[in-house]
Formats: sequence, C-alpha cells, structure tokens
Amino acid sequence: MKNTGPIAFFDSGIGGLPYLQWVRKKLPNFSYRYLADRANFPYGEKSIEELGGLIIGTMERYIERVDPSIVVVACNTASVTALQKLRDTFSVPFVGVVPAIKPAAALSCTHTIGLLATKRTVEDPYTDNLVRLFADGFQVERFAGVDIVDFVENRLLDADPLEIREVLAPAVAFFSEKEVDTLVLGCTHFLHIRDEIVEAFGGRVKIVDSIEGVGRHVIQMVSEYHGGGGGSEFFVSGIEGDVDTYRRFADAYALGWGGVV
Repeated sequence: MKNTGPIAFFDSGIGGLPYLQWVRKKLPNFSYRYLADRANFPYGEKSIEELGGLIIGTMERYIERVDPSIVVVACNTASVTALQKLRDTFSVPFVGVVPAIKPAAALSCTHTIGLLATKRTVEDPYTDNLVRLFADGFQVERFAGVDIVDFVENRLLDADPLEIREVLAPAVAFFSEKEVDTLVLGCTHFLHIRDEIVEAFGGRVKIVDSIEGVGRHVIQMVSEYHGGGGGSEFFVSGIEGDVDTYRRFADAYALGWGGVV
C-alpha cells in the first residue's frame, strides 16, 4: 500500500456514507473520497455476472480519477459478489463489507436471527456459506428489503417519520412473526435509518451491523499511512438529470462536490 493518496469509499449509492463518517471521526486528518454508483443502482436486482462487470468498469474509472491508497467497498452486495474480482483486477487494497452473521450468532439467545438485505445478498451463495460457518444450527430468516433500499436512496432526505415507519412495516412484521431476537442489517443503506429500525422493534430485537468491525480494519490497514491531504470529495457515476439529492448528501457529510465519474 502506498502511503499517500486518499482513503476511498464505494457503494451503489449513499449507503456507505456512515462507514466513511465512522472512520473519519477516528482519523480526522486523512483525505477521503466517496463514489455513489448511481449509474448502476440498484445492485440488488442484478445477476452476479452483470454486476461484476458493471462494478469493475466503474471502479476502473474511479481509481483512475482519485488514485486511492485503499478502497473500502462499503456495500454488502458488491462485496459478496465482486470483492475477489476487484482484488484480482486492481493492485490497490480493498476492504469489503459482508453481513455480520458471526457477531449476530454470538449475541442471539434463541438461535433465531434475521437478515435484512438486498435480494442479491439474501440469495447469494456467499451468504449461505457465512450461515454455514457461523450460524450452523441457527434459524436464519431472510428478508429482501428492496423497497427500503430504494426509499433511503431516493426519499430519505425529505421523508417524515411516518413514511419511514411505513416502508419498514413489512420487514418488521416478517421478523416479528418469525420471533427473531437478533437482526443483521445486511445492506449499508439501512444504517441511515438504524435508530428508526431499533424503534420499530420496540427494543425487543438486537440490531447488528458491521460498521465498527470494518472501520477498525481500515484503521489497522492505514496505520502507517500519511493521510494524503487535499480535503474530501463526493463523486457520483454517470447520472442523467438532477444531482441535487447527491449534492445534499455531500453537504450533510461535509464532503466537497467532486462531480461525475
């Protein structure tokens, strides 16, 4: 790993921003870049083959543009489907995000856990393997929160609490019926409404994500890195039309507007 150049984050949209925020609070003097791959959003409805090609193409442009020291693939779907392809294709180190099945299994008292994720992550063989490795013998209930991902990406900034409760209602009803005692947030978009998810379950369900584990891994990897300097910027991939939503997210997370990759 080179010791100059920014720490880059990548997601299908705005889901990975809380990960950047967590790391930046620990390492405030570093330089950061963020890319929302709006051109290919949503990832969760695409096949493994299609998604792999799209992510490699976008990543090639992103790396050329920002010349990072490390890339955090702050997206469960991209990580479970394309992380190895990215490592095989590019020389820059990659850190991925995968569903926190292992810590959820450690927390569960009833051996009944839930996974709220995209359709692709819910169905992917990688997820099956995580369950076999870390939750063998557990009841693992899965729900594809397609509408929730779309809502967070496109409506969150203007939504009122009632709208958030309504979009969460089907998932809450499903996991409540299954009597899960621990729920894995298997899509980074859900971290934007983590408090609302906790509230929706009335505190009865332990909510687990991977933000701290991933963040600490990033910090360990850049322990000898000098930061890069040059401020922090938000980029979006080939979008047509209005970019106002993304500019607003950039402002909310104190990122300069980098434009379209």
